[in-house]
Amino acid sequence: MTDSFIHHPSSYRDPAGFIFSKNGVLYRQVNKVFSKDFDFFLTSGCYEKLVNKGMLIPHEVINENLTGDKEWYTTLQPAPIPFISYPYEWSFDMLKDAALLTLDLLKEAMDLGMILKDATPYNIQWHSGKLIFIDSLSFEQYDETKPWIAYRQFCECFLSPLLLSHHSKMPLQELLLAYSDGIPLLVTQALLPWKTKFSFHTYLHIHLHAKYSLKKPSATGEKTIFSKRKLLNLITSLEILIKKLRLPESKSTWSDYYDEAAQRKDYLEHKEKIIGKWLGKIKPESVADFGANTGEFSKLAATQNIKVIATDFDAFCINTLYKEIKKNSEKNILPLVLDLSKPSPAIGVNNDERDSFIHRTQVDLALALALVHHLAIGKNISLGKIADFFKPVCNYLIIEFVPKTDEKILLMLRNKEDIYSQYTEENFRIQFQNHFNIQEKIMIAGSERTLYLMKKNEG
Repeated sequence: MTDSFIHHPSSYRDPAGFIFSKNGVLYRQVNKVFSKDFDFFLTSGCYEKLVNKGMLIPHEVINENLTGDKEWYTTLQPAPIPFISYPYEWSFDMLKDAALLTLDLLKEAMDLGMILKDATPYNIQWHSGKLIFIDSLSFEQYDETKPWIAYRQFCECFLSPLLLSHHSKMPLQELLLAYSDGIPLLVTQALLPWKTKFSFHTYLHIHLHAKYSLKKPSATGEKTIFSKRKLLNLITSLEILIKKLRLPESKSTWSDYYDEAAQRKDYLEHKEKIIGKWLGKIKPESVADFGANTGEFSKLAATQNIKVIATDFDAFCINTLYKEIKKNSEKNILPLVLDLSKPSPAIGVNNDERDSFIHRTQVDLALALALVHHLAIGKNISLGKIADFFKPVCNYLIIEFVPKTDEKILLMLRNKEDIYSQYTEENFRIQFQNHFNIQEKIMIAGSERTLYLMKKNEG
């Protein structure tokens, strides 16, 4: 009899196998129905080639039935991913690069007689400073006479949100959260500007594709014969289109925050000194930088070889950070778009297919710098509710309190009634002390702002 295992709630759609955990270790089971394709994946050299190129997560083959399942063929133990993120938390260029990675994988697989049977961004994760494919069971033997079965899924999951964000400035993250399994072609077609019908590649992959999706299958059962060359031309067309797409320039009030702060050199330098000292004192292995902006303090933590999740509601800031990380081959920072007033919820079948952000996040240290006033005054969230958010996600907290006399808050209150009588430093301490012990506090030079170092209460 096997020991108990936990079937991962997101891994149920593919009959080829599933993800499960046992004794705290994550495994992937390969089922008998997929045995021929999986064996070909290994013997063809496809697995080795993709792993060596850093495109596919490596795995160890465990020749043991850990689940006791009669459908078992073999067991894989993939290299662990420290933090699972979802496409609706990614920046524009991150999703764009994930789309191009998918197409590159498809071409590499085709060279060795295989093809991707699905094309979803959920098969891609951030690992050691780069995007990597994580599903070894997505590869099956290629029949050159058949079209790419995942073409529509690719267009709905990757191309649609990128095009809508590029042309219509629609928030990428909200689109992907609303349509977590891909934006239907007909919806994309309806939302895109009329002029996109005059773009050959957009017309081909969205407008014409949507038109043909309405057609019923032939009553005679006749099938269109495809070809490898035709598929390669299709891939090339997708690549040309995707590479041209850009995130529209739309800087928010706060996207140049640290550029402005740099003008107050004493403030920024003292702040960096304090945080650097506390990082050295705590020695965290993991940090979540909430309200990271363009990641100045995320980068400070990363230089100490700390794994950092850098989040901000400003998609432009996070996209800028992502491009910088990519350019500099930074391995320790994962940039995510996240609105703390509505962090990513649990979604999917039974509301447990995709975990909430809070449920996924447990770090040694959280940074909340120049953040609290945006939540309390900008979003009307009480200080008690803000403190409640941090309780489950971190053991230590470095948090900045900005008083009402600060110029940034005065700017926020310029066109709204001041109903924030509870927004005081005294109440801030009271609310956070429900969950944390204050270990140190230091006023930042050149300002009336205060940095607090807190540790979560035991018990």
